[in-house]
Amino acid sequence: MATLAPEKPAFTHWSQSQKADSLNHIPGDDGWPILGTTLKVLADPTGYGQRMRAQYGNVFRSHSFGNRQVSLVGADANELVLFDRDKIFSSEQGWGPVLDLLFPRGLMLMDFDHHRIDRRALSIAFKPGPMRHYADALGHGIAAEVAQWSGRTMKFYPAIKALTLDLAADSFLGVPLGPEADAINKAFVDMVQAAVGVVRKPLPFTAMGRGAAGRKFLVQWFTAETIKRREVGGGQDMFSQFATATREDGSLLPVDEVVDHMIFLMMAAHDTITSSATSLVWLLAKNPEWQDRLRAEAMAVTGGPGRPLSYDDLGKLELTEMAFKEALRLIPPVPSTPRRALREFTFGGYRIPAGTPVGISAAMVHKMEEHWPDPERFDPLRFTPEEVAKRHKYAWIPFGGGAHMCLGLHFAYMQVKILMAQLLTRYRIEIEPGYAPKWQPWPIPKPADGLTVSFAPL
Repeated sequence: MATLAPEKPAFTHWSQSQKADSLNHIPGDDGWPILGTTLKVLADPTGYGQRMRAQYGNVFRSHSFGNRQVSLVGADANELVLFDRDKIFSSEQGWGPVLDLLFPRGLMLMDFDHHRIDRRALSIAFKPGPMRHYADALGHGIAAEVAQWSGRTMKFYPAIKALTLDLAADSFLGVPLGPEADAINKAFVDMVQAAVGVVRKPLPFTAMGRGAAGRKFLVQWFTAETIKRREVGGGQDMFSQFATATREDGSLLPVDEVVDHMIFLMMAAHDTITSSATSLVWLLAKNPEWQDRLRAEAMAVTGGPGRPLSYDDLGKLELTEMAFKEALRLIPPVPSTPRRALREFTFGGYRIPAGTPVGISAAMVHKMEEHWPDPERFDPLRFTPEEVAKRHKYAWIPFGGGAHMCLGLHFAYMQVKILMAQLLTRYRIEIEPGYAPKWQPWPIPKPADGLTVSFAPL
């Protein structure tokens, strides 16, 4: 486990440089001049990490996206970084170099007291009253769309992406997006792709340039909408809740901070749920026996094909939740988590200096055989209460952990359960024999070909 060095002045911003030789004592790979290991990481992040771990162990350095950094691998490393008992690790300074131009002041880019205060203010949007409202909106929207898929062979990823954006607009904004939906979707796509662009400045004709333009569009749109919500007041949608949320002293969040939170949370709900729902559909298509088990459960709970799943019955879909958790294990929507060490610490026998970019990897730990026997096999029964109790608490981290545990995780469970109840009670999800699409691993996993599936009526 970690040992803290004596207190030293904290780094205040990620732009402060390290000494060139500060990580020389840690084994690893600096890669090519200038590009370092960036292209290797982008091509196959999990495979690269597994090869590095096999060669160097659970602590190794690399040189990606312009910085030397240290990877810490394993459930103990996850606990150290995410639980962060001694407040060693900055999320703001970890994510900042990747996301600051695109999603500044999102909840994930805040630390310690600032994060705690804003998280408490925003949590009002995930209380039972608003969640019940979202469940009703999700149920109507999903049922109407899924009913149109009967007998169709289609690309599932773009279809569910369009649906999740519509659902986010309904649940989060309380209004249909209308003709601006395509522009909003393009802005989010450009911003997410820019997050892993090799060029880190918003130059013309670069991914970062397109991402910065997308952010400008969304800031203008959400600013105007925030002002409207404050004038009107009320509303059970998430945006109205955020727009009128207050801090501990009773003050409203500043308009620009509401805007930043909404942009970040819309992105998270839009893209991460799209990714995780797609991976679950893919895995159920490959494992039809689990389709049958989840279908029987959904039929018993809802009472028949296409019947609504009520908010009060969400907890009864136990097998569905286990299957979703297993999909999140195999294809986590956030494959890795960056932090920056504010103070020197030791882990795995290595001294890691203040200012070091530090990363942990859900994608790697979710495949470690010491936690997950036969790790490539789809087996939702890994998540029975008995099996969960046997495992390290931080062996499964698709929603992060500690103070930064995903604020919207229950919303994600709810949306996927409602989707599965509608899909599985109406259709068999089918794929062509031998079909195995390649998955784009970064920045949020998705099937490169869109995932071709058929929905055969029962």
